[in-house]
Amino acid sequence: MRQLLLVLASMLTLSSLYTPSMTMAGTTPDLPKIRLAQKFNCNNPQTQAAINECANSSYQNADKRLNRAYQQLLPTLEKSRKQKLIAAQQAWLKFRDTNCEFERSKYEGGSIAPSIYVGCLENLTKLRTQQLQEYLKSDP
Repeated sequence: MRQLLLVLASMLTLSSLYTPSMTMAGTTPDLPKIRLAQKFNCNNPQTQAAINECANSSYQNADKRLNRAYQQLLPTLEKSRKQKLIAAQQAWLKFRDTNCEFERSKYEGGSIAPSIYVGCLENLTKLRTQQLQEYLKSDP
């Protein structure tokens, strides 16, 4: 009976996952917080739920690196350039989230849609992190 309840709770949790929304100022879209009893082996995920969770975890790590690069770059800029970077970052976030929504829409309703969405977020976030790191290298 306990296993049945766990399975049902997992199904309910997973069915409510990943209803993304656009982020305006932060760098992380409103992804649902998952509290699972088991930890997935992300080196060899065996289920779609595991793949989705591992993709989300990987994206969260990429987002942390982006935030570090952004926070390192901001104080190095003069006021007018800092304001431009903030505006550019906000516009980039809107683009990233909307673009990933578009990519995910091809799989709407499918169990793979969440991993497509966060995979897109991760890829674009890594590219933006590289850009910010390049700015750090080139700005005195």
